[in-house]
Amino acid sequence: MEGRKVIALNRRARFDYTIEESFECGIVLEGSEVKSIRLGKVSFPDGFAVFENGELWLRNVNIAEYSFSSMFNHDPERPRKLLAHAQELKRLKRRVDEKGYTLIPLDFHFTKGRIKVELGLCRGKKFGDKREAIKERDVKRDIAREFRERQV
Repeated sequence: MEGRKVIALNRRARFDYTIEESFECGIVLEGSEVKSIRLGKVSFPDGFAVFENGELWLRNVNIAEYSFSSMFNHDPERPRKLLAHAQELKRLKRRVDEKGYTLIPLDFHFTKGRIKVELGLCRGKKFGDKREAIKERDVKRDIAREFRERQV
């Protein structure tokens, strides 16, 4: 995608969950949070989004304090409001209310200079599914290795 620069990627989410659908939404941040994200100091291995009073909130995302800020720094663990269109929020609310679906942040990125979050509508994988994913990854790695050896 043009004008998109990934800041942080949640690789664990792609292993633990089956991603049905993904979409981009804005996030409400303070000034020191923006500076910290620009430095890549964001961690969200067990982050998730939840609906409260018709609004979408991002939880368990740690944006480290900006080291060059004054004493008026942000709280690293505070919940952050996500911005999306009303119709999109209604549609997501219906899908999340279905059994087994949750909203997981997949990445933080810049789009035209603004920080955005890509959320995934996900369903948890079973243990066997995870084993299949590992097996598939190993097979792809072996094929690539064989291909490289034959090229030489």
